[in-house]
Amino acid sequence: CGGGGGAAPTSAALIESNISDRKEPGWAVAVSRGDAYWRAGACALAEGASCSWLTSATEAAAAAAGKKKAATDRKLVQRLVGSVEDAVQAQLRAAKGGSPPPDAELAVLKKRGLLAVATVKALRVAAGPQHGNWGRKPASDLTHEMVLRGTWRDALFKPVNVDAAGVAPAGGALHPLLKVRSMFREIFLEMGFAEMPTQQYVESSFWNFDALYQPQQHPARDAHDTFFIKTPAQTRELPADYMERVRATHEVGGEGLSDEFNSRSTGWRYDWSEDEARKNLLRTHTTAASSRTLYQIAQLAKANGGAFQPQKYFSIDRVFRNEALDATHLAEFHQVEGFVIDRNLSLGNLMGTIADFYRRLGPEFKHMKFKPTYNPYTEPSMEFHCYHEGLGKWVEVGNSGVFRPEMLRPMGFDEDVQVIAWGMSLERPTMIKYGYDNIRDLFGHRIDLGMVRKHPIVRWT
Repeated sequence: CGGGGGAAPTSAALIESNISDRKEPGWAVAVSRGDAYWRAGACALAEGASCSWLTSATEAAAAAAGKKKAATDRKLVQRLVGSVEDAVQAQLRAAKGGSPPPDAELAVLKKRGLLAVATVKALRVAAGPQHGNWGRKPASDLTHEMVLRGTWRDALFKPVNVDAAGVAPAGGALHPLLKVRSMFREIFLEMGFAEMPTQQYVESSFWNFDALYQPQQHPARDAHDTFFIKTPAQTRELPADYMERVRATHEVGGEGLSDEFNSRSTGWRYDWSEDEARKNLLRTHTTAASSRTLYQIAQLAKANGGAFQPQKYFSIDRVFRNEALDATHLAEFHQVEGFVIDRNLSLGNLMGTIADFYRRLGPEFKHMKFKPTYNPYTEPSMEFHCYHEGLGKWVEVGNSGVFRPEMLRPMGFDEDVQVIAWGMSLERPTMIKYGYDNIRDLFGHRIDLGMVRKHPIVRWT
């Protein structure tokens, strides 16, 4: 018979156990039939040949049965050659020795159930670098006593991870608006501006409107746009001489005043009311602080014999307006105010100053455009807009202009003295910088305190 032919033994008692149980590496003969082929070969088992490895009584009985079967079938089975090369046995022995046959032969052996793959796992156990420190409690700190006694040399310390971020602080987080406000302030100071006082939330209509040459019939002075104070309803402290010059300028453009204060304008042509000017309100813009500061500059120049010094001022504080609330409007918000006073300033100086300011804020404000508008106390006047990526549209972030002579001349400034000024919201640039699409999520009672703690630190580039 050939290497793969012949009848296989029918009894599983030919072997004692599967070789796979022995957990030997590589390919393993994993079934009883394959084990028998490996030990005796196919032809020897078929003929019931004597095998020295059969030691148990059961195996000997199986061999005797093989001999009896061979004697009975002697007429049918004849030996044609003296020896047979058993290829299957050779393949199995090679696999048992750790040298598996080629893939094609291996696939045939697996298909015939003569071979199976056995995975052998080994584990090597050895003493580690900390084996000698077993049971010793490591110290977490190097103490003064260790240094004095020298015990730190033999002490065991806990490993220190110098790359660990550490525990986040539980408090001390700044609101994004405060971060942006501090950056605005630093930029103004870098540009040579000085900060003017803005501590008065309650302001009189005179400094909030009249000193800015805003007529008393203007819609902005209506209760639908302004929060008026009931108690006290009016202010008692106003500079009388300056108030009279403002009255004359509103009514007839300064006619009858000396050349020092005459704006040579037609005025608004109405009967100015002192009671209306004394009404107290929550300031609608920080320009009220600018009007007070300009008046003080004029008074200081007059006290110095008319010596005028160019100056630059800014302010950042809260203002109040009776407006409908939406994604970009609040009734209470922050306004950034700035002005430059010098001789012969123009609209180009104003546009250059605003562009320089926003250039310092970062690349989010690279898209900016100016739009003509109307203000009662500036001429010419401009709005400036920045593109909001989140909203997908241009958002007005401020208003600007050149203060009119009707505002400056009653204070006592010369005719060639110009003031360029602008005001902007603090919230809207912050929305553009951080990508907010709703101002109420940034300022007000709806904000998330977790956002304040987890928000990234502002870094202007």
